[in-house]
Amino acid sequence: MSLLRLSGRKVCDRLIRQGNVWRGKHMLIRWTHGAPRTETQRGLFIGMLASTKLDKSAVKRNRMRRRCREAFRLVVADMPKTNSSAQLLVSPRSSSLTCDFPALQDDARRFLSLLPR
Repeated sequence: MSLLRLSGRKVCDRLIRQGNVWRGKHMLIRWTHGAPRTETQRGLFIGMLASTKLDKSAVKRNRMRRRCREAFRLVVADMPKTNSSAQLLVSPRSSSLTCDFPALQDDARRFLSLLPR
């Protein structure tokens, strides 16, 4: 499964309104099955959402986003290839900045184990 970028206001708003919610220890994920309507590729479409409520510093919010995205990238690289698609909108929690990186990978692994193959 390849890791692709989820972008666009309408796509993200639709996912916020109609998507399922999974709450992990260090991140909250809104997700739905299938690719966005405009995409023909199959894979895992991932977008990041970090508001200023997490931290006023843009540097720290960006670090939270990068750490969560990298955790998903490493976990997806270890997974067997599948033909399914999903859209994810990941909202890191403030604990994702200071926690150990394997804990972030564990959250990503637990979420991806719930997705059907």
